[in-house]
Amino acid sequence: MAKSKNHKGLLKRIRITKTGLVRHRSANHKHLRSGKGGKRLRQLRKDPKMSNPEAKRIEKLLFRRLRGRAQSRATIKRNPTPTERKAATAAKSATAAKNAKAAAAAKAK
Repeated sequence: MAKSKNHKGLLKRIRITKTGLVRHRSANHKHLRSGKGGKRLRQLRKDPKMSNPEAKRIEKLLFRRLRGRAQSRATIKRNPTPTERKAATAAKSATAAKNAKAAAAAKAK
């Protein structure tokens, strides 16, 4: 079976946030701005999030699930901060050293 490929044209036009929401640029903002009001241009400047039904359609084009579409933010795993990462590494190395001592003591008996 052939490999599923992402839709390259879509990837150039959207950006997926870490929470899985889809950001896109709104239309009518690139040129002919003199005929548009200031309020309209300010609103067009925002980078809106895509609604769930449209995000579902995009999932099919990208061949992947978007995390934020159906899950709450609490269930999404976040990356640890550098201090949390250091603490986890230190705890892991301490546990490994403890296990090595226990193995050496067991071998000596």
